[in-house]
Amino acid sequence: MKKSQKGQLGLKELIAIGVGGMVGGGIFSVLGLSVSTSGHAAPIAFFIGGLIALLTGISYAKLGTRFGGDGGSFTYLEKAFKGKNVAGISGWLLLTGYIGTLALYAYTFGVYGSAMLGGKAFSGATHHILESFILLIFLGVNLYGVQAAGETEDIIVMIKVLILGLFAIAGLIFIKPDRLFPLFNKGINGTLMGAALIFVAYEGFELIPNAINEMKNPERDLGRAITLAVIITTFIYLTVSIVAVGNLSPDDINKYKEYALAVAAKPFLGKAGFTLIGLGALLSTASAINATLFGTARLGMVMAKERELPKVFSHRERTKDIPFLSLIIITALALLFVNTTNLTIISSFASSTFLLTFVGINIAAIKLRGKININFYLPLLGLLMSSISWVILIIYLTQSNLHALIWIVGFYLAVIVTEILFSKRGLIFKQKV
Repeated sequence: MKKSQKGQLGLKELIAIGVGGMVGGGIFSVLGLSVSTSGHAAPIAFFIGGLIALLTGISYAKLGTRFGGDGGSFTYLEKAFKGKNVAGISGWLLLTGYIGTLALYAYTFGVYGSAMLGGKAFSGATHHILESFILLIFLGVNLYGVQAAGETEDIIVMIKVLILGLFAIAGLIFIKPDRLFPLFNKGINGTLMGAALIFVAYEGFELIPNAINEMKNPERDLGRAITLAVIITTFIYLTVSIVAVGNLSPDDINKYKEYALAVAAKPFLGKAGFTLIGLGALLSTASAINATLFGTARLGMVMAKERELPKVFSHRERTKDIPFLSLIIITALALLFVNTTNLTIISSFASSTFLLTFVGINIAAIKLRGKININFYLPLLGLLMSSISWVILIIYLTQSNLHALIWIVGFYLAVIVTEILFSKRGLIFKQKV
């Protein structure tokens, strides 16, 4: 984000970090997934996700104010747990979670790009070419080290919020009330499953505490920024999902699930609405890929310095402060992920990973409540809601997509085994201090 004259971040910039991180590519692709799972209650599913994010955000704010540091979630878990493998495994999972979001953003870019070119949105060579192309483009951008990227992020956030705002305002006028009721047409279980499945749309607010060392007044602004960013994002998601449900038939949602948001704009904005939302999706996903790749590569570098990742992740380019090998490895993994899986697996994996991370953060807040001065019941409620949502997600996958569940569990086991064997506490390949 653009910094103030003193090189510090104020409340406005911090809110932009949070809103920009959350209103990235997620809403453009997972909206159709949520509506197909939750039915008319999709707005309630998004509200539940927002409530979990808000409660966990309070824990992040308290932990960030007390402990600071650039490691974010990884740092807080290290402070809370004596068994350092817990923090190490969580760090690895968080890193892979961000790789999952990179895959989601690239997938969404490919879907909307293909649709706007008039081809099939989620099959064929065009989709794979576009999703790979955008990842490679921003790998190049990050390797080059464009200084102006941060200065343009506020503008990009404003543009995509304005696009979604126009969609919501115009769409509310043309809503067909009969498509909003009965509210729980797919049952309470469908609503809860929808909330768990699309939780990745709220990933991003946890980026705010990572900038605590550059904040003008962290004690005053950190908590306010997280709270306002989550509330703003939740309001956007609520209105957008109401418009989508009220303007699309069930057949349209099932047919155009991956780019339902653009199709939902057609009834009241015509082809121009489809194009506008499509451009918004391309802009949002490109911006999100750039920011996520930048932050994830540096998370990998921090973890490598802590000897939680191979040393290769900390290697920098000689003339620039750029973790180039970390960038290349992370991009390669994202390319493999996005080209070998589908939207349900990508969204489920990312949502599951961040729900588990938030479970850990709320436990950390409970354990450290005496040091961070937090009301015990707030992180407890956040812990319960995030835990229940994760269990519901696993039940949903067990019932509807066992292949995705096996894939995710296998990946988690591989991460855990690798961390236990490899890290500075490793049983076999222990790193030297």
